[in-house]
Amino acid sequence: MINKRIIGRYTGDRRGPLLFIFGAMHGNETAGVHALDLLFKMLEVEPITNPKFSFKGRVLGLTGNMAAFKAGKRFIDQDLNRCWTIECIDKAFHANKNSEVSEFSEIRSVIRIIRREIEDYKPKKMAFLDLHTFSTTGGVFVLTPEDHESIIAGIELGIPVITGFTKGLHGTSVEYFNEENLGLPTVSLSFECGQHKDPLSINRAIAAMINCMKVVGCIGEEHIENQHNDLLVEHSKNAPKLSRLLLKHLIKPGDGFVMEPGFTNFQPVAKGTLLAKDIRGPIYAPFDGMILMPLYQSLGEEGFFIVEPYEINS
Repeated sequence: MINKRIIGRYTGDRRGPLLFIFGAMHGNETAGVHALDLLFKMLEVEPITNPKFSFKGRVLGLTGNMAAFKAGKRFIDQDLNRCWTIECIDKAFHANKNSEVSEFSEIRSVIRIIRREIEDYKPKKMAFLDLHTFSTTGGVFVLTPEDHESIIAGIELGIPVITGFTKGLHGTSVEYFNEENLGLPTVSLSFECGQHKDPLSINRAIAAMINCMKVVGCIGEEHIENQHNDLLVEHSKNAPKLSRLLLKHLIKPGDGFVMEPGFTNFQPVAKGTLLAKDIRGPIYAPFDGMILMPLYQSLGEEGFFIVEPYEINS
């Protein structure tokens, strides 16, 4: 089992962007960690098997929530991917060590590594890719913040892009890791690469990482095998290229939320469709749209999301 914060580091033969890639920001989402381990093994042998291979910049792979990853749980005390706010990070660095939540030590470790890498490499631009999986089935997708550069980068990955999540979900990695907080031009993306237990989620994570390295300028198009693009296209062919968040259904402790069976990502739902039930009764779709990330696991703060397609200029 991979049991380290820094999964790998690769520095190219030419200067370029500093790319951070996270796996297991949620500890039960292990595909990203295993994909990163394989990626760095691939990068080490690539110059040997392909003498023309050239890499610009540096890529660093990190395990997000180490304690939760070891425990096989989404989180220990708090959802780490809801803790990336200025306020929460400040608490983490000023917490009473005897009474703090587990995720505060994760925050301190990650932030210190990022600061150290920035100081050491002194990049002119950065990128962040956060690898996730979900509990349902269906198409893969990328979540982006609202800045134009990240949206365009997401589209160039060749994967369906969902915007609006930083307005609907606070404290996510893509909300925090940006130019305003880091002081450098930054692209930030979160890739949902498939169902938790699906072995192909690892393959899709590898494909997305390779495409991301191309998009941010680490590698050239000529060094990407067609199979990576084909894999991503195959698992997102029925989804719109660009969608935005319309609704998130929040869950509170004691709600007794139970999702109705059979929903998958990007499945169209009409207004009035029965989506779930809780202690208050049935929960219906309030309008037409497409369902995203219906919750079929015990831990989670959101029961489902509803999105709609749109055009980049709308």
